[in-house]
Amino acid sequence: MEISEQEFQSAVRQGEELRRNGYAVSAEYDARQNCLVVGLSSGVTIMVPVHLVEDLAGADPVDLAEIEITPSGLGLHWPRLDADVYVPGFMKGIYGTRRWMAALLGAEGGKSSSPAKAAAARTNGAKGGRPRKQA
Repeated sequence: MEISEQEFQSAVRQGEELRRNGYAVSAEYDARQNCLVVGLSSGVTIMVPVHLVEDLAGADPVDLAEIEITPSGLGLHWPRLDADVYVPGFMKGIYGTRRWMAALLGAEGGKSSSPAKAAAARTNGAKGGRPRKQA
């Protein structure tokens, strides 16, 4: 598939626009805190716990330590894991697919407690608790 000069120039402009908002100039894995630390061209440093990043969750620290920054600075790559992270998405707090993010949010919501939730649990317990599943 060939692209025209106009399409190429449009893609270059889009890349330049993305880079204006910041791009990765450094990236390292902090094993002590189990976090990914990304330094941006804007001077901002982002620290994200590895368990929040879909392609990195559960990975071995040795594999996490080897990180490559793409030439544009818009991507990070872990060759041992064959995993990639899009830096502009990372800056927006997007650490995986919608499904992954929803699962993390749902798990966090399930941990929450409130007086209403505690009262409902007590009421349910007084009735004998959660009904057993029928086989």
